[in-house]
Amino acid sequence: MPTNPINHRPLGLTVAIVTLALDQLVKYSVTFPLALKSRAEEGIEILPIFRLRWLENRGVSMGFFHADTNMMRWALVGMTMLIAAFVGVWMWRERARQDVAALGLVLGGAIGNIVDRVRLGYVVDYADLHFGEWRPFLIFNLADAAITFGVLILLARALLLRDKGAKTETLK
Repeated sequence: MPTNPINHRPLGLTVAIVTLALDQLVKYSVTFPLALKSRAEEGIEILPIFRLRWLENRGVSMGFFHADTNMMRWALVGMTMLIAAFVGVWMWRERARQDVAALGLVLGGAIGNIVDRVRLGYVVDYADLHFGEWRPFLIFNLADAAITFGVLILLARALLLRDKGAKTETLK
């Protein structure tokens, strides 16, 4: 009788739900209690290299595919929903615990940004990491960070495991 592989779906779903909840909580906090939008350019300095600043992102990553019309907005929502669905199916089928957790980060972050775009017409960005005038990233949010970390984990694991797998294949 074949053994049943360990099911890590609850882990992936938990990571996705926690990521989504934290993202929406932080966005609510910067939108209402902190009223970041009314603070315009000055924002709120947290550290000399980190400031909270309001940005309404109507595009996708790094401002690409700027949705200027309502039709473009909903096309962007549809496209990102398809990508989120693909990630969800991948997470559902994945067997490696670390990959499932990484996919949960990606899925939770993607849904967090989709919720913004559906509700508001834009994604709320607020995190401004800078070193003097140099900004290694555009202004981002927790969802963007979760997506980035999830993808980096997947890439690192794929590259590291592929090398190990190739070595064991040649030894057989």
